[in-house]
Amino acid sequence: MSVLTHQKNITFGSTKRDFTATLNKRVGDYFKTNGVTRHADSEMVIKTIFMFAMYFVPYGLILAGVVTSTIWLIVSVLIMSLGLAGIGLSVMHDANHGAYSNKKWLNTLIGYSLNLVGANAFNWKIQHNVLHHSYTNVHEEDEDISPRGVLRLTPHSDWKWFHKYQFIYAWFLYGLMTIVWMVFKDFVRIVKYHQNGLAEKNNANIVHEWMILIFTKVVYFTYIFLIPVLVTPLAWWQILIGILTMHYIAGFLLAIIFQPAHVIEGTEFPLPDANDKLENNWAVHQLLTTTNFGNKSRWFSWYVGGLNFQIEHHLFPNICHVHYRKIADIVKSTANEFGLPYKSARTFMDALAGHARLLKQLGMRPA
Repeated sequence: MSVLTHQKNITFGSTKRDFTATLNKRVGDYFKTNGVTRHADSEMVIKTIFMFAMYFVPYGLILAGVVTSTIWLIVSVLIMSLGLAGIGLSVMHDANHGAYSNKKWLNTLIGYSLNLVGANAFNWKIQHNVLHHSYTNVHEEDEDISPRGVLRLTPHSDWKWFHKYQFIYAWFLYGLMTIVWMVFKDFVRIVKYHQNGLAEKNNANIVHEWMILIFTKVVYFTYIFLIPVLVTPLAWWQILIGILTMHYIAGFLLAIIFQPAHVIEGTEFPLPDANDKLENNWAVHQLLTTTNFGNKSRWFSWYVGGLNFQIEHHLFPNICHVHYRKIADIVKSTANEFGLPYKSARTFMDALAGHARLLKQLGMRPA
């Protein structure tokens, strides 16, 4: 368990430090006793190949002229959407956490699969690893819940009259997630992280990162748009509609997996005190702000990269997700032993319902 460098000097309390030490030891003992690596296994390698195949095989068939009918073009876009979301959930996510391999170069290489599908690994690692994982559900620190104007995802954000409808319209906005990252947010974020010092504090060469961002954006738009325009009989606007549809479906899938893990009934939204100190230690903070869901469904866990075991992921982000099911009992029993919560929704649909109810509650005018 670790907390990464942030631009503010927010600290955590010292509560239940014995819980952290005990849990770390027990999870460590599990891997030692069973002779299991914390990183990817053969199942993970097969999954990686499968997710990339779902994305690139339909693309190749379209370029080759094998897929020409409208119905099969629609099916191809749908499969590519599932592959795109799957790469985000199950492949690049582990790699950019350093959990895919014990080899740094391999994690970096696979982590760049995010760039290959239109986003940017550097920006993602700062927003996700540094801000979200370190300061989960903390207002103005965790960018996943930061004020977005149209959505109110924390009780500490300003309320606007239209938020009372967000439990309805939020679902339609979720699909825009990867589109916004692809064409807008990556550029805004790299400027922001340079200006606020986060890039420098995390040992980034900003010129190098700008070069990677621009180069990989050019590569992405070339292969996803320009090449199909040049080599297929499809009109440019048909290709554009296909790309936007693919990203909208993938963005929606990603959002409905990530949102219920933290923005759901029962999770907390702690605030630091006047000295920028949070009440609990980091591990306890993760338990209070995170919820599991649908843990009994193996196929669901397989596709979403174990992110339905969100508690285990937040406590041990450097462990590959293929191990979360095995260490979940250790985490749950240790939390119960120390009188700490272990929050879990029985099914994925229960989690979505809990998320919807909280959206509605947060949309009501504060008293």
